[in-house]
Amino acid sequence: MKKAIVLIGASIVISISASSCKKDYRCECTKTYTSGTGSTTTNYSAFTYKDNLKRATDRCKANDDSGKDFFGNYSINCEIK
Repeated sequence: MKKAIVLIGASIVISISASSCKKDYRCECTKTYTSGTGSTTTNYSAFTYKDNLKRATDRCKANDDSGKDFFGNYSINCEIK
């Protein structure tokens, strides 16, 4: 009987700790255009991830990008706020 109570208690603690790690993390991205005359940075996009901090950070950083379009060279930088 004591083993059953201990196992039930351990299961409850594990399930609470596993579910409490997931929170809403806001990922905010900025887009910076660079040219010969300087650079311009604007807010680009925002996402909310319900995950643990490491996964949310990894998912957020996966949105980083750079390239060239009609307005010039750009870089997109995202981070958890």
